[in-house]
Amino acid sequence: MTKTMHAIEISKPGGPEVLVPVTRQVPEPKADEILIKVAFAGVNRPDALQRAGAYKAPPGASDLPGLEASGEVVAVGAAVSRYKPGDQVCALLPGGGYAEYVTTPAAHALPIPAGLDLRMAACLPETCFTVWSNVVMRGGLQAGERFLVHGGSSGIGTTAIQIATALGARVFATAGSAEKCAVCEKLGAEQAINYHEADYVEVLRAEGGANLILDMVGGSYIPRNIKALANDGRLVQIAFLESPKVELNFAQIMLRRLTITGSTLRPQSDVAKARIADDIEARVWPMIAGGRFAPLIDSTFDLTEAAKAHALMESSKHIGKIVLRVAK
Repeated sequence: MTKTMHAIEISKPGGPEVLVPVTRQVPEPKADEILIKVAFAGVNRPDALQRAGAYKAPPGASDLPGLEASGEVVAVGAAVSRYKPGDQVCALLPGGGYAEYVTTPAAHALPIPAGLDLRMAACLPETCFTVWSNVVMRGGLQAGERFLVHGGSSGIGTTAIQIATALGARVFATAGSAEKCAVCEKLGAEQAINYHEADYVEVLRAEGGANLILDMVGGSYIPRNIKALANDGRLVQIAFLESPKVELNFAQIMLRRLTITGSTLRPQSDVAKARIADDIEARVWPMIAGGRFAPLIDSTFDLTEAAKAHALMESSKHIGKIVLRVAK
């Protein structure tokens, strides 16, 4: 097997133009890891934050961007028994997805779901791990509850809408255009709210309030989310596109028995991520096999066009996922 590979690295903190092609050594899998020959890699917001210098790779992780990929297992560590060379997988990565080869713990890889190709499967890990761990494992979404997801047309949003709908929740979503709102409703949202034209707080309060809100905006949305929650409601924060700082009256949290929680995926332990992977394979993969959930892809770029992919993502003009084609 070749000892070097093509990859995209962050030459310095900055805009999309700092993503440059390089040649690197092919990584070697540790005892509990697999080496994947990457076919496709998903593009996610944390990649852009890392590129901008706002999201450092954790200790021991590759400095290359890329948190999810699909491809073929080409080598396994001494302690790995589930996978063998030739198996096709998609996987959550500690980093390094923007490359021809990447290593990851075997427990963070999953078989390609029935009915999906490698391009579609590359879109699953980061969004499924994030949505499932926050909406279900942390947020406790139940059938019949009113669920609001912001950024409904994003990769996270389109995943959350479909999974929550499959779980039997009443789904509401916000988005920034009529086209994006139409996509949200086609995916299963009972009502998509164009935030340029309507106040989601009023819409949800008229329905009795949201039992669970998944938010990645933060800032001015936080006090509005609190108002939009039903009594005993839960707010799960997964990112801050605006700001993590806000002035908030906590008395209403006590009086209405509200819960504010949240998480980020990358810093969690390998054991925690493996637990999420097991849950996803048991609960989400059957949704895919049953036709109740499928990733929505907006655009596919070659690996060498990673800068264009980032520019599109940061424009927020996309609907669904953006993917890099790595294998020739």
